Amino acid sequence: MSQVGFRLRIEARPDRAAEVEAALRDALELARAEQGTVTWFAYKEGPTVFGIFDTFDDEEGRAAHFDGKIADVLKEIGPRMFAAAPEVHRTDLLAVKLP
Repeated sequence: MSQVGFRLRIEARPDRAAEVEAALRDALELARAEQGTVTWFAYKEGPTVFGIFDTFDDEEGRAAHFDGKIADVLKEIGPRMFAAAPEVHRTDLLAVKLP
């Protein structure tokens, strides 16, 4: 069962919102390739506000993801496309419903 996660809030520059959305959609394939990532969600809250929520079975999976390819992409595009640095929150899951 997933026990830990990350929640990110990303605010795009207004003229770069479409590019941020595309980058998050493209990152799905990177998330699928990560063995330690159990679930990965990219979502949109508003015209320029996006987020990522992902879960892991253990701290090792979370650490690998934090240092992984998606993080590299966000670090690369952030200075050009984000209005501010993403807000990163480590989460401990209390209860999980799976299909």
